[in-house]
Amino acid sequence: MMAKIVKGQGFKGVVNYILDKAKEAEILDTNDVRLKSTDTIIQSFIFQSELNPGLTKPVGHISLDFSAQDKEKLTNGFMVQIAKDYMGRMGILDTQYLIARHYDKEHPHIHLVFNRVDNNGKTISDRNDRFRSEKICKELTREYGLYFASGKEKVKENRLREPDKTKYEIYNSLKTTVPNCQNWHQLISELKDHKIGVTFKFKGKTDEIQGVIFDKNGYSITGSKVDRQFSYSKIDHQLRVNALQLHSSESHHRHTLPVSIPSGSLVNDFLYQLRKSSYEENRKKNENIPHINRRKGLRR
Repeated sequence: MMAKIVKGQGFKGVVNYILDKAKEAEILDTNDVRLKSTDTIIQSFIFQSELNPGLTKPVGHISLDFSAQDKEKLTNGFMVQIAKDYMGRMGILDTQYLIARHYDKEHPHIHLVFNRVDNNGKTISDRNDRFRSEKICKELTREYGLYFASGKEKVKENRLREPDKTKYEIYNSLKTTVPNCQNWHQLISELKDHKIGVTFKFKGKTDEIQGVIFDKNGYSITGSKVDRQFSYSKIDHQLRVNALQLHSSESHHRHTLPVSIPSGSLVNDFLYQLRKSSYEENRKKNENIPHINRRKGLRR
């Protein structure tokens, strides 16, 4: 379950969108709005918002999206129950609202429009609403036994635009290569086959590595922005774990010389040589590569 929060100034646009016949809209539940027509619904919201004329954005609009895995269990009544629970925890209480279901996408989803001016003319707070909403969605997903989507692995690649398309390609390549490599030598070689370049960020003029950068399709993306599991420190840790597991497995079947496990901030001599001979060149090259703005996750 995920929520997308939108705030606006006018009820006409959002109500018309939510009740769009092209989306096969179906009203599931309402509170304190006149349902005679679309116009009466809009006027109901506008009339109450005038109780608090100082509020410039009285429109509350939230879409609740669910996984296609839960399609069979998500009856209209069940979705309304979840929506009301969500509203209660978000503090959306004692106010007008309309809940409608759309059928224009393969996954179940509903739209909620509500008046941020409550029945007493007071403002429904939106302070930290996105942070609170994310937390509440996770709680409700667990409590109602809903499916937890697996993030980037559920992204529809054909809908992605740059730079997210390249970001996802790098993510996919790292998911495949990191578990099969025992050191940075191997990983860099494997990523080269995926047409992905690797450079490192160093602390000042020292040899201490602080981060890793992946280059593809003219974009330069730090590992932590690809995904938190692909920060330099986490990749480095996983590579050493892979090497230890390989050594343990080989020792179990036959006597061999110990595998050399990289340690310390330099990982191995290869990275040190890379620092001396090629980092400055790569850094200059990357100055002309666009960087991705800070954002969470991929667009869907």
